[in-house]
Amino acid sequence: MEDELKDFMHFLIVEKALAKNTIVSYERDLKAYVKYIKTVENVQSIDGIGRIQIVHFLGHLKEQGKSSRTIARNIASIRAFHQFLLREKVAEQDPSVQIETPQLERTLPKVLNLQEVERLLEAPKLTTHYGLRDKAMLELLYATGIRVSELIGLNLDDAHLTMGFVRCIGKGNKERIIPLGRTAATAIQEYLNKGRPQFIKNQREESLFVNHHGRRLTRQGFWKILKGLTKEAGIEKDLTPHTLRHSFATHLLENGADLRAVQEMLGHSDISTTQIYTHVTKTRLKDVYSQFHPRA
Repeated sequence: MEDELKDFMHFLIVEKALAKNTIVSYERDLKAYVKYIKTVENVQSIDGIGRIQIVHFLGHLKEQGKSSRTIARNIASIRAFHQFLLREKVAEQDPSVQIETPQLERTLPKVLNLQEVERLLEAPKLTTHYGLRDKAMLELLYATGIRVSELIGLNLDDAHLTMGFVRCIGKGNKERIIPLGRTAATAIQEYLNKGRPQFIKNQREESLFVNHHGRRLTRQGFWKILKGLTKEAGIEKDLTPHTLRHSFATHLLENGADLRAVQEMLGHSDISTTQIYTHVTKTRLKDVYSQFHPRA
């Protein structure tokens, strides 16, 4: 089964061109699945897997305390794997066909209000090159709504400051051109003039945002920076690297932006993914009404 799994991973990387984090997720899920099927169910070939073995594996995940969302993701990974094997004529059947995905509660994304955004954006100390870098990153995230993976993937020639846009490569290797406001462009220019040169050790380094070694900043590195700045800003909400992306979309819609335009800027392939932010704005309107209307 390991050979079939390698072929599937190669398909995801080369033909589907999925994002690195998505590929890692598929691989983690399916390695655990194959290991369980072989060691616990004692099935040694793909054609030996039936619906009951998959049900047993999902029950095993539930016993481990995995959430409905994690189990649903595993089902999606397993289904994609077996469909690939059927399509490639490696298997004669798809045992995952009648497996039902558990019902998921739709959780609304956490967002910052405008005052919290201001406090976070003002947290970096602009007297240091670290502060100039952090300010530029936060301003860029809030100005464009790009993902953190897209942020750290930016190169110098992706930021077109005088023309007011950034170019990024998103999920599925798709390119997006996103408008950039004056405030973010100014912060990035300040970082390029006074901050980045102090980090750089190799003049051929192309990465826009770099760490203290002068190399491309990692997702983990950004997460550590964000946690520190959140504490500095006195924000008690549990922020994630996606929080500024969620806030960007919500604040645009609250101020009358077109849903299709927000979808394009976020890089969502399906508008239903973007529509969740309309639920956020409705919830926030209810909160404002309850707080301020005299007869609420």
